[in-house]
Amino acid sequence: MKNLQTRKLLPILALASLFVKISGSVSLHPVLTGPDMAYLGSRVAFRCIAPDASPPVTYELMGDGGVPIYTGTDLQGDQHASFFLKVTATSEGSYHCKATTGGSTGVSNIIKLTVVTPASNTRVTSEPFPPVAYEGSRIILSCTITKGSHLSYTWLFNRKEVTSSTSPFFHLSGNQLVMEKVTPEHAGHYSCIAWSRVHDIRRFSSSTEIQVTVKVYISKPRISFSIFKVGDSYHGNVTCWSTRGSHPVNFSLSIDDKEVASTTATESLAAWFPVAMVPGRDMGLAQCQAKTEMQELMSEPVTLEVVPVGGDVKVEVEYLYRADSKLAVARLSCQPVLPHFALADRRRILILPKLGPEESGCYRCRVRDSYDDSGPWVESVAVLVKVTDRILNSMPRATSSTETPPKVFMSTIEVITITFCCFLLLMMVVYVACVYRMLDRNRAPAHISTPNSDALPLSAPALQLGSEMAATSSIDCDA
Repeated sequence: MKNLQTRKLLPILALASLFVKISGSVSLHPVLTGPDMAYLGSRVAFRCIAPDASPPVTYELMGDGGVPIYTGTDLQGDQHASFFLKVTATSEGSYHCKATTGGSTGVSNIIKLTVVTPASNTRVTSEPFPPVAYEGSRIILSCTITKGSHLSYTWLFNRKEVTSSTSPFFHLSGNQLVMEKVTPEHAGHYSCIAWSRVHDIRRFSSSTEIQVTVKVYISKPRISFSIFKVGDSYHGNVTCWSTRGSHPVNFSLSIDDKEVASTTATESLAAWFPVAMVPGRDMGLAQCQAKTEMQELMSEPVTLEVVPVGGDVKVEVEYLYRADSKLAVARLSCQPVLPHFALADRRRILILPKLGPEESGCYRCRVRDSYDDSGPWVESVAVLVKVTDRILNSMPRATSSTETPPKVFMSTIEVITITFCCFLLLMMVVYVACVYRMLDRNRAPAHISTPNSDALPLSAPALQLGSEMAATSSIDCDA
């Protein structure tokens, strides 16, 4: 009977024991703390604690696959277990800890550790290589490293940080700096910095500088020539040049479609070629060619002919006015009648900013060949420049006039005023004449010969003005 009771109690005791084990394992809730990122080669610490667990408590740090890495024991209670780990390339992964006390076991939270490799051996590469391109082209710079992970990149242009707002032609994408439609302003020195950050710790790797060259397309070449005298002989010089472009540029000179000389300009955008020149003789049709690796351009043709000074020379006078129609300046220019290739442009224009008695007078100019300081002068006839106060105060609104002084014009108000005054005076004259005729009937005939004597002062201003104009027009500049 007793054995039968014992047999009945055994399943109950087994269930009770199992219940105790299950209830004990559920009551353990260990907590794992530690870093989620760490630099390769550094040391990190994981800590595991099971609050309110009865000592002794055994802790295990588990890696991927549930394999124990470190084991520790808390003999006093409520004490954490520390696990120190040197970070290697294989340290990256998930970690958790297991706590065991008596017959109870609990599993902690999971921490995923990321291993960060600092950048090293950073350098800049380019496409195209070397980084030389013409304006309007595309250049891509890449910040490359030998090793490194979880990196960010910073670009420097002439040692200043490049941002997306620095230029609309800059585009930052990963480890690349893309320059669309480059201009000469993009030429300079570029470098990059590859860096990583783990919490508050940053590690940097800087590259050396690389020079970006942006070439400019050359403009259409121009051509000119000059002549100078040495002793009794003459020498000519043809200049070929472009106003913009990048070196080097090959300039060549052709005369009558035959190339006679060429040179490569490496420091400027101009070239000079000696040519044979004889004043008064056509030496041929000259043309310049400018050539680069991308372009071949020709200048306009020019005839190699120097026409010596001869024929007539004249002075042209131009009057310039302000917005209020008042005369501002007089501009005199010396113009040879025949084409003259050797006459320098300097001193061909004379500006009279002030017009008065001191500046009024006769002006003439002289011309001679610029290449021969001992040559004869050709002189123009004199031109009269004289502007009175009356003319200065009543000039019409105009931009310019040439050769002869402008005429006198009156405004509408002045015309109306003078017309009204003349009409009033005329009425007064008629009235006086009528009164005089009425009174004349009672006077002697000896007084009949004086009726017009009072009208003489009315025409005096006109007579005075006519005499002044006649005096002005009668001045002889050649006298």
